[in-house]
Amino acid sequence: NFDEGLIHVRLAKGKKDRFVTIPSSIKEELKNYCSLDSGNYLFESNRGGKLTKDTIQKIVQNSAKKAEIRKRVYPHLLRHSFATHLLEQGTDLRIIQKLLGHSDIKTTQIYTQISQASIKNVKSPLDNL
Repeated sequence: NFDEGLIHVRLAKGKKDRFVTIPSSIKEELKNYCSLDSGNYLFESNRGGKLTKDTIQKIVQNSAKKAEIRKRVYPHLLRHSFATHLLEQGTDLRIIQKLLGHSDIKTTQIYTQISQASIKNVKSPLDNL
């Protein structure tokens, strides 16, 4: 829904439906892409139909390789990164919970530990004096 800036993800992780915002940086390109295709899925396999788990894994790994990312990258890492970045930007934990489709806030709170761990690794500029 481009008017509302939302994508409806059906049967996502945990076989739950959820909504995610459309990044404004890609909204026009995504709109153009959608106008080209009349399939049932936003991104389809070469044979038509939804992408398999293995195909998505390969797409993510190939993209990481092209970007010269040396660390292990996998689709679920994108989900963790998304949540961690939202948290670091000050997004309310309950909103992140809703976006990720967690039924229990304790599951979402795992991301606060990840964020705190990354903060501990930041060197203070005062240490360079």
